[in-house]
Amino acid sequence: MGNCHTVGPNEALVVSGGCCGSDQKTYVVGGWSWAWWLISDIQRITLEIMTLQPKCDDVETAEGVAITVTGVAQVKVMTENELLGYACEQFLGKSVIEIKSVILQTLEGHLRAILGTLTVEQIYQDRDKFATLVREVASPDVGRMGIEILSFTIKDVYDKVDYLSSLGKAQTAAVQRDADIGVAEAERDAGIREAECKREMMDVKFLADTKMADSKRELEMQKASFNQEVNTKKAEAQLAYELQAAKEQQKIRLEEIEIEVVQRKKQITIEEKEVIRTEMELVATVKRPAEAEAYKMQQMAEGQKIKTVLTAQAESDKIRLIGEAEASSIEAVGKAEAEKMRLKAEAYQQYGEAAKTALVLEALPLIASKVAAPLSKTSEIVILSGDGSRVTGEVNRLLAELPVSINALTGVDLTKIPLLQKMVSSQCQSAI
Repeated sequence: MGNCHTVGPNEALVVSGGCCGSDQKTYVVGGWSWAWWLISDIQRITLEIMTLQPKCDDVETAEGVAITVTGVAQVKVMTENELLGYACEQFLGKSVIEIKSVILQTLEGHLRAILGTLTVEQIYQDRDKFATLVREVASPDVGRMGIEILSFTIKDVYDKVDYLSSLGKAQTAAVQRDADIGVAEAERDAGIREAECKREMMDVKFLADTKMADSKRELEMQKASFNQEVNTKKAEAQLAYELQAAKEQQKIRLEEIEIEVVQRKKQITIEEKEVIRTEMELVATVKRPAEAEAYKMQQMAEGQKIKTVLTAQAESDKIRLIGEAEASSIEAVGKAEAEKMRLKAEAYQQYGEAAKTALVLEALPLIASKVAAPLSKTSEIVILSGDGSRVTGEVNRLLAELPVSINALTGVDLTKIPLLQKMVSSQCQSAI
């Protein structure tokens, strides 16, 4: 068993297979066909018009100019059985987009190849001829695919180097040139015609003037009596002419003077600008360097001043720190001495007269050295006395008076010390 399949006029029905392994194919357009189950295959292919827009970017023409061409092509699958069979072999089972892609690549390839054989002028000026050429070249190839090119037109032609616009400018310039030539020729013809008219007018005027001169001569001959008056008028006319010429000459001279004044003003302006330029040059070459040098010296002086101030401040800080250190040292020494004296005072207070005596005894060598200091500079002492015992007595007297002197100086009575009492007693007896 099988089914009956129908198809519209915009599609083709392809029935393949059949009984007994038949390889016959049936193509039906806008009709119906019987298909057996399991042994027949039913497929469809569109017959609708497909619009393509082939585009070739930056294709070099025969002159090496890169242009971009965009076209519009209308194609469809042909319905003749043989050509429809070719189309089915190529595109059956493919989508419309895939069919368009194959045909578009074919058209673009032919378009690119034809662009390489033509000049820009041939492509741009005769687009219909160029489109016809593309269609004629591409039709056999796409025809072998079962595709018919219904129409092919050029949509746009442009380039990126302004070659086409330059062609338009050249054409515009040529038209403008022809227009200018036409105007010049028309003006020339008008000038020639005007000159001819003037010449004819001058001929007529000359004849009229000749007749008038003849009449005037006859008139003058008839009016000889008025010659004197005529000559007078002529002289007056001559004087008037000379006067007018002098006035015109004076005007010309005034114009020349004004021109000289303007030139002089311009010269003064130029000289003033030159003075300003010279002044600016002097400022740039003399004044500015001098100011820079003065500023440099001022900055150096300021730096030296700051250096001196900082040095003085550092020295002052140094002296202050040394003084503080010495003061601290003196304070520490003073505190130590005070502590020493306090301890001595406590010791003296504790031991009483014995401590005072020890202190005096410790100071006696220092007192003796101070007292004997002048004598240390004396190389020899001579005592004038006839009695030798008197010298000894004087020495003993001095020793006896020593405790009294120490008591007066220190408040310590050495005579109360037993050992010294014995020494003083013995010395006093010896002195007696």
